[in-house]
Amino acid sequence: MTTKINVLQVIPKLGYGGAETGCYDIAHYLAEKECGSYIVTSGGELLKFVKKKKVGIIKLPVHSKNPIIILFNVILLSIYILLKKINIVHARSRAPAWSCYIACLLTNTKLVTTFHGTYNYKNRFKKFYNSIMLRSKLTIAGSNFIFNHINENYNEYLNKKKKLRVIFRGINVDYFSQKNISILKQEKLKREWNLEANKIIILMPGRLTYWKGQEKLIEALNILSEDYNFTNFQAILLGSDQGRKVYTKKLFSLVERYSLTKKIKFISHCNEMPLAYSLADVVVSASIEPEAFGRVAVEAQSMGKPIIASNIGGSKETILNKKSGFLYKHDDPRELAKYLNIVIQLSQEELKLIGNEGRKNITKKFDVEVMCDSNLREYKKLLKN
Repeated sequence: MTTKINVLQVIPKLGYGGAETGCYDIAHYLAEKECGSYIVTSGGELLKFVKKKKVGIIKLPVHSKNPIIILFNVILLSIYILLKKINIVHARSRAPAWSCYIACLLTNTKLVTTFHGTYNYKNRFKKFYNSIMLRSKLTIAGSNFIFNHINENYNEYLNKKKKLRVIFRGINVDYFSQKNISILKQEKLKREWNLEANKIIILMPGRLTYWKGQEKLIEALNILSEDYNFTNFQAILLGSDQGRKVYTKKLFSLVERYSLTKKIKFISHCNEMPLAYSLADVVVSASIEPEAFGRVAVEAQSMGKPIIASNIGGSKETILNKKSGFLYKHDDPRELAKYLNIVIQLSQEELKLIGNEGRKNITKKFDVEVMCDSNLREYKKLLKN
């Protein structure tokens, strides 16, 4: 008789980021495949959308890095693992991974981790702390970029008994599709955002933090106005500052200095991201540090929109350069401005060709169903060994 697969995913908070939405997608996929599916988290906006009849939820302070709370989580996780007969624990962040690691040792349960970012370190202690993501039976890298990063920086923590493999992150291509867009909702959002008619809409989604590169985009928009004499645009910086008030003030000051206050809008949140993408003529991802995957680039392509992204990290793997989008030197706002001008000058037929290439690229390689199925197959392999 085949043992039923019961998977417990552990994530600090269930918000709208790539790691969180991946956790959400896999949880519901597992339930559909008649596996036991559970999530441990401290909270988050995405929790209200979880189908509680299919996915079990337990709230614990797994976001905390406090050693005492980590040990407290070990005890409760161990009890939960035994009660629910969990045979796979999937940790998606470093602090909860330490709790999961000890709990799995105590309960003889298989541990899986996903290495979601580059996890910078400045000393040996921080590197040791990060290494918890490689102490599992299986470590998943969300891109070839992350796979190479692990091999280059954490080689001393790798061994043949533990598996490291790439499973590309995925998105729901049915959700991120132009076919689902309501014209009435589009018009409503335009009014809410007070967008002017007949303007080129430049959209940059992403939380307001320095490494996402909002400053570079603002500088590029100034160059677009001054050097290319193109001013018929409306740029939307879509994302929350999550309490980074100093950085937000810096951005506002930069906008004022370049006299772009009427050209740039700051929008903190949008409940329906496909709708936001549908309003855009071009989407920008201006990160100055490598994206582990680059979700914005993938979502934009799925929506049939041209994407301009920095040429570092995961975006290099998800964008077909000069076919489904454009890659520019990550620290060069002048080159970003050049590509913005190129895209703005394209004909509707040329834009449609780029959009079709992008949609085809994402449905083929980055569909969430592929990601979820790959995870489930790896879980099954672990339980067989």
